Amino acid sequence: MDRKLYDAVVLGGGLAGLSLALQLKGAYPDMDIVVLERQARPLPVAAHKVGESTVEIAAHYFTHTLGLREHFETEHIRKFGFRFFFSEGRDDLADVLELGVSAVLPTPSYQIDRGILETFLGEEAVRRGIDFREGATVRGFDIGKGDDNHTVRFSQSGGDHELQARWLLDASGRAGMMRRKLDLTRDNGHHANAVWFRIDDRLEIDGWCDDAEWKDRVHPPERWRSTNHLVGPGYWLWLIPLSSGAHSVGIVADAKMHPLDGMRDFEKALAWIHEHQPVVAREIEKCRDKLLDFAFFRHFSYGCSRMFSSDRWALTGEAGAFLDPFYSPGSDFIAISNTYITELIGVDRRGEPLAPHARAYERLFFSFYENTLHMYRGQYNLFGDPEVLSIKVIWDYAYYWGVLCQIMFQERLADTHFIGRLGPELLAAADLNKEMQVFFQRWHAVSERRNPKMMLDQRDLTWFADMNATLHDSLNEKALGDRIRANVHMMRLLAAHVVERAAADHPSLIEGAEHLVDVEGARTTLFDQVA
Repeated sequence: MDRKLYDAVVLGGGLAGLSLALQLKGAYPDMDIVVLERQARPLPVAAHKVGESTVEIAAHYFTHTLGLREHFETEHIRKFGFRFFFSEGRDDLADVLELGVSAVLPTPSYQIDRGILETFLGEEAVRRGIDFREGATVRGFDIGKGDDNHTVRFSQSGGDHELQARWLLDASGRAGMMRRKLDLTRDNGHHANAVWFRIDDRLEIDGWCDDAEWKDRVHPPERWRSTNHLVGPGYWLWLIPLSSGAHSVGIVADAKMHPLDGMRDFEKALAWIHEHQPVVAREIEKCRDKLLDFAFFRHFSYGCSRMFSSDRWALTGEAGAFLDPFYSPGSDFIAISNTYITELIGVDRRGEPLAPHARAYERLFFSFYENTLHMYRGQYNLFGDPEVLSIKVIWDYAYYWGVLCQIMFQERLADTHFIGRLGPELLAAADLNKEMQVFFQRWHAVSERRNPKMMLDQRDLTWFADMNATLHDSLNEKALGDRIRANVHMMRLLAAHVVERAAADHPSLIEGAEHLVDVEGARTTLFDQVA
């Protein structure tokens, strides 16, 4: 038994655990931190792990908060935003609606090769003085109550070991050691499955079409750097490039509309792709001999009843709650939970009572989780509707950039006084988001599902591009409050315009939504570019 008392033991040395250890060491350089990781490094370059695409919060967290910008810029791929093709059953991408940007937006995000990243994070952890123990299999743990220490038992190098820790932090991924031990897993009502595989070749989507006008829509002509979504009723298929030269392909589908049994191995998945996305299947067939791996997850989305405890334990990443791969929120919520854990450990180090902070941060975490869950739960049928989904995607991102990104980028995530003062605006934005997700379903029920041969370029939405461009602005408390209030008002205008636009084709949609269009200044040009 190692009789030393460690400040923190982290169960799991993957993306969540190592980034948490780095954040803690950066905030409190004198901390003694042990990270226990079952796998030995180096990992396979194209490691088969979920979470290869980042969006703005995660990118900011890794590059700014953890100070890893050089690694991301040199070892991974700068993402060309998200991109959608409404190509169910179609063979030519130039003949369907494309949703995306013609040029990269200013705030960076990345396509990350998890093998390269996690190998680097392990090396960086050691460089920064973290006790990173590879090949360590956790056999059990005892959670201390009150001021009692935690005990962790693990095996390594053929021997059994035991550690004592003041903080026990679970980053064990889907193993969910603490979540399972304490029976914290909850059904969140979002039931979907995923399969995915890697091809050791670049799937150059830019060369899949000979249409000159289509090729000239984007500059540079590098759509392959996007997270490309090829969508249809009840599902989306992803194409994500990896810096190792491989390409990740995944299918995420509503469990009832597309049962997992129809795609649970590579041959079945490829047959499914032939039926639903023949243009993708055609290209995969050319390099099927370069298949690297295949895996599937059944019912990948789940909730968790507790995240942070005043008994000095906490969960992060997939060890806690997980939403959905769509919009890539997994790394965002790692950033959010890691930041709250770092703040809680600071409270403990200052000798302040933990319970009120743990409760407050947990409530905030779950509010962000639930508000994001509304974008997914019961919404997968919309993937087959070009009219509605294209508008929903823009709405969802306006909410994300306008509210949560603002709080995270300005380092106000744990500022309960600031969030409390903005409470009415934040609650109004959350309520409006719920209403709009319901409205999208009403619209879908009567939508004509028009799928024109065109590109909906989000760069043409000036306000949308400006929201992205200003995320890194440095704002004081008053300026940030003013911006969030202005963004919430913009969301009201956007909601009014969406409702009016839909009701112009289908007048019945205005019934029950009159209050959404009753907004001062609602007749704006916010959305004229996509009318």
